[in-house]
Amino acid sequence: MREKRSGLTIFFLGLIIGGILFGSVAFFVTNYRMEKLIDEKIGTVYQGGGNSGSSSSATTLKSSTTEKVAANVTPAVVGIETTELSKDMFNREYESSGVGTGFIVDKNGIIVTNQHVVSGNPKQINVTLKDGTSYEAKVVFKSDTVDLAVIKINAKNLPVVNLGDSEKINIGQTAIAIGNPLGLTFERSVTQGIISALNRSIAVDNKTIAEDLIQTDASINAGNSGGPLLNLAGEVIGINTYKIQSGEGLGFAIPINIVKPIINQIKEEGSFTPTVIGIEGVDKEIARYYTENEKLSVDKGILIVGVVNGSGAAKAGIKENDVITKVDGVEVNNMLKFREQLYYHRPGEKIKITYERNGKANTVEVELSKSK
Repeated sequence: MREKRSGLTIFFLGLIIGGILFGSVAFFVTNYRMEKLIDEKIGTVYQGGGNSGSSSSATTLKSSTTEKVAANVTPAVVGIETTELSKDMFNREYESSGVGTGFIVDKNGIIVTNQHVVSGNPKQINVTLKDGTSYEAKVVFKSDTVDLAVIKINAKNLPVVNLGDSEKINIGQTAIAIGNPLGLTFERSVTQGIISALNRSIAVDNKTIAEDLIQTDASINAGNSGGPLLNLAGEVIGINTYKIQSGEGLGFAIPINIVKPIINQIKEEGSFTPTVIGIEGVDKEIARYYTENEKLSVDKGILIVGVVNGSGAAKAGIKENDVITKVDGVEVNNMLKFREQLYYHRPGEKIKITYERNGKANTVEVELSKSK
């Protein structure tokens, strides 16, 4: 009996060990196939160019992990320190400083950040690369309206980010933020969340409303301003800009598409001149505050709430309460998209504006002028 039991014990033990070995082999084979499938699906992600995703070099991501995105993008994320001379109530001068983030969009030193990172008249702007190298920067363009700035350093062959398409993002997709929260002590911190909402409008102060923002719960703090918001392909889809201090996980970014025509013109001409048609407009998210007592229904397009006398819009017959729906045949449903289309043109050029008045569509040519 003892011999039989021993034999049976050895038999069943062999089955168990064999099952474990087989399961392990099956696991590794399955895991290998999954990794190969991920490799094939993701393919090649390009880095280079600052415009709509064109490239000069390629990096293959073997998975869609935050780790891979961080490794590829952080070399192109910079720290920005500003020094400004201010005066106190007794007219005595003192130096104040600030810290923010930016990202390199051209190998010859063009960097995107927020306007409020380099606002005022800074005495000096210093840019620090990941390797610790520091450069003095100059402002090439800045705008209070969209809180954007482009600065430049005198450097060559720098690592650059790849720009994605902010019109091809979805609520719920993964979002990755990289920046310098609370200063350069925590430089290039990487946080992950999701895209929480699109086309958000928030009150920045009593006079300013920031429109058409991407909302994310990826952690954004003071110092993150001007840093990139990325998708899992490592493409920049937004510029981190604001956080609501009274809530948790309420961060906001400017969609990246607005900066593409600005970068293109700076590359070609060394500067950027924003264009306007001479209207004050709001999208449907804000329009309801203007239409409460009006017989207007704005479910798409841009509601015109003011027209500048003598402007291109005024000369073309566009009036207050008209609703702009297209620019050169491209649908525009928010002010950021509207400005983006104008920014692809130079002052003096003419564009086609399609608008609705009393339910009837009209198309006119409007001459662009330089923004003051």
